[in-house]
Amino acid sequence: MINNKEKMPDLNFKRILDKLDEGIHIVDQSGETIYYNKKAAEIDGLNRKEVIGKNIFSFYPSLTSESSTLMQALRKQRTVSGIKQTFINLKGKKITTVNTTIPLSFADGSIGAMEISQNLTELASLLNNVQGLESGLTTEKQLCQKSCGRNNTRYQFEDIIGTADNFTRVTSDALKAARTNSAVLLIGETGTGKELFAQSIHNASQRQKRPFIAQNCAALPRDLLEGLLFGTEKGGFTGAKSRAGLFEQAAGGTVLLDEINAMDLALQAKLLRVLQEKMVRRIGGKEEKEIDVRFIATINMTPEEAIENNYLRKDLYYRLSVINLAIPPLRERRKDIPLLVNHFIDYYNQQFCRQVSGIANNLLALFINYDWPGNVRELQHVIEATFNLLQSDEELQISNLPNYLQERMQSPSAANEAIVEQESLPELDFYLEKVEKDILQKALLETERNISQAARLLSISRQSLQYKLKKYNL
Repeated sequence: MINNKEKMPDLNFKRILDKLDEGIHIVDQSGETIYYNKKAAEIDGLNRKEVIGKNIFSFYPSLTSESSTLMQALRKQRTVSGIKQTFINLKGKKITTVNTTIPLSFADGSIGAMEISQNLTELASLLNNVQGLESGLTTEKQLCQKSCGRNNTRYQFEDIIGTADNFTRVTSDALKAARTNSAVLLIGETGTGKELFAQSIHNASQRQKRPFIAQNCAALPRDLLEGLLFGTEKGGFTGAKSRAGLFEQAAGGTVLLDEINAMDLALQAKLLRVLQEKMVRRIGGKEEKEIDVRFIATINMTPEEAIENNYLRKDLYYRLSVINLAIPPLRERRKDIPLLVNHFIDYYNQQFCRQVSGIANNLLALFINYDWPGNVRELQHVIEATFNLLQSDEELQISNLPNYLQERMQSPSAANEAIVEQESLPELDFYLEKVEKDILQKALLETERNISQAARLLSISRQSLQYKLKKYNL
C-alpha cells in the first residue's frame, strides 16, 4: 500500500505554495489528491476537505480521463503546457483554466503529477468589469473634462513648481518634447511628478484635444493588462467580448504606461512591435488595426538597473527613450522645498477653509534637511497631516507634525542642529550650498576621491558630481 503522507510537500514548502497566485494541485498515480493549495481551492470554488485524499473525478464530475490535463500528464508521462480546460465544479459552476501539468517521480518509485492553473474565468470577468467600468464612466470623464478643460487631465506646464537648475532644465526639455510625436521615457523615483510631466507634455502638444489615457502596468496581472491594452475579440477566451483596447481608444492622443518596468517581459515584446509598426491586433483577433498614438512611459529606477535585473527589455528601452527625461528627486533640488511648502499651504488653506500664514523657520529647516524618500508626494502628505493636527490658524510648527514624523525628521546631523535651533535662519542659498559642500566632501573622503563611486554613493550622475566639484572648487 502506498503511503501518500510520504509524498506530501514539507511544511515550509507548503507555506510557499500557499502564497502563490497560481493554483497548485498534486495527485498520485491513481489520481488521488495529495496536495491542493489555497489558490487552487479559490479557482475551483471548492473546499480543501472536499479534495484532499479523494480521486479527482469525485469533485470534477464533468472531466474524463481524456479531458483531464492531470490524467493526460500521468498517462503520457510528459509535460503538458498552456492547455485550456473547462469543467463544471461540484456546485454546478463553469470554470475555465489554463494549465501546465508536470509528471512527477516520488522517492518510493511511484509516479504522480502536478498541475499549475491560472483562472481564465476570473480573467474574463475582470477584463469585462474593467472595460465596462470605463464605458460607464463616460459621464464622469466628460464632467472632469469640463472642469479641467483638458480631456481628463489636470496638469499643464504652469503647474510645475521649481527653480532649481537641474529641475528647470528637465522642464525646458519636456516643453520642447511637446512639439513632436516621439516616444518619451520619464525616469524618476516615486513621487517626483512623472505623471504631472506626462500630462503637461500632452496638453502642450498638438494632441491636447484628443484622449490622454494612463495605465499603471503594476496594477494588473499580465493577462488582464494585455487585454486592456490590446483589446479583445469575442471567442479569444471564455467570456471575452469584442472591445477596443486602450491603444485604440486613445486614437490621436497619448497613452501613458506608468511603471513600464513592472510589465511582463513577454508583453513588453508585444508592445515593442506596436511601437515599431503602429499596428495592434486584439486578443483572439486576426486583423491588425492601424493606431495613431503617442507613447509616454515612466520608470521608477534607472534604466541600467532595470535592464540588468531583467525588468526591462533593452530593445524596448531604446525604442521608448527617443526622448529621455530624468526628473531629479527632491533631495537634489532642496532649493525648491520652500516654494513647494508655500504652494501646499495655499492649497490646503482652500481645502480645509483655513488661513495658515506660513511655516516656522525651524520646521522649514527640518524639511530642507530631510531626504524625502517619497519626494514631492511625501512633502504634500506631510503638509496635509500637519493641517489635520492644527488647533488654530497659525504657522505650521514642529509640534504639529504627527509623532512618528517628528521622530523621523528630528534627527539632523550635529553640524546642522545649531541651525535648526536658531530663531532666524541664514539665507537659504547660502545654507543649501554649505550643506551640499559638506556632503560632497564626506562622499569624496569615503570613496578616496573615486568620482564614479562617489557619484553612485550620492545617487547622482558622474557629470553632475564633476560640475558640483568644480563649482565648489573641490
